[in-house]
Amino acid sequence: MSVSSAKIKIFLKLFASLRLDRFDTAYREYDSGTSVAGVIRIEGLPEKEVTLMLVNGRHVECDHTLADGDTLALFPPLGGG
Repeated sequence: MSVSSAKIKIFLKLFASLRLDRFDTAYREYDSGTSVAGVIRIEGLPEKEVTLMLVNGRHVECDHTLADGDTLALFPPLGGG
């Protein structure tokens, strides 16, 4: 008997240096229960370079569990002056 794991589909947006040699935006599918940290690992992003995470426009921490239909935006350190 095969056990199938539920999947969620999210819209992933990368900003600034996180886009280099990657993509700007993409729909991605992950296992249900995947956290923001899980997406960062799965996508091969440098964990120390992801400093701001927004889900549906709201700030979240790495341990936030994603839901089907979420939009996840990931940013590197932002500077300005």
